[in-house]
Amino acid sequence: MLWPAIIAGFTLGATGSLHCIGMCGPLSLALPTNQLPPLQRFTSLFLYQLGRIVTYSLLGLVIGFAGNRVFIAGYQQLFSILLGIVIIAMALFYFLGNGSLSSSLTARIYAPIQKLVLRLMRRAKNPLGFLFMGMANGLLPCGMVYVAMAATLSFSNVSEGISFMAMFGAGTLPAMMMVGYAGRIITFKTRQSIKKMIPLFIAITGVILVLRGLNLGIPFISPILPQQAADVINCHP
Repeated sequence: MLWPAIIAGFTLGATGSLHCIGMCGPLSLALPTNQLPPLQRFTSLFLYQLGRIVTYSLLGLVIGFAGNRVFIAGYQQLFSILLGIVIIAMALFYFLGNGSLSSSLTARIYAPIQKLVLRLMRRAKNPLGFLFMGMANGLLPCGMVYVAMAATLSFSNVSEGISFMAMFGAGTLPAMMMVGYAGRIITFKTRQSIKKMIPLFIAITGVILVLRGLNLGIPFISPILPQQAADVINCHP
């Protein structure tokens, strides 16, 4: 059933969109859309955000295969608990690190992607260019995306992984569209205040993953997880 993945992904994206406003808002403000006609501006901003969702869905596809292997091996419950603990630790690290989950190593790894986004931004002449720019932006380092990717590993099949990551991106869409239109109203001080709330959302996600692995029978939050894939039944004449 895809509904738990859809609801969980959208909820994480919607709550995590505060992080997007604080961290990705400046990049959205830099998009060359202010001089465009209203309809073209809306289309360009929407395609930019759609590009991010496409990238997140592709990441869900790749990570979903890994999660499926975990499910087949019969370790899904334990893996969900361990992931939850890791994510809670990430929230603590985020808090102690003054709002950063990146390091000098990740900065060097993602430097080419950042250059690609800036190059596409300078060359964006039509709505399709904004789509490609958004797809590239989806690969930039982001704490909430890391959390969503980790959560995706706890699902048992690829379709759930894709649905979760796609809906995670959809959950951030309203806030990011708002930033594209009225982002200059959000002051730097406000963005800093929002960033202080991010560890809370990350920690909540970790707690949910731990509860999910505990098999408490709580719908959507802690459903009963199968211990392993069903055995193959061989019929003999």
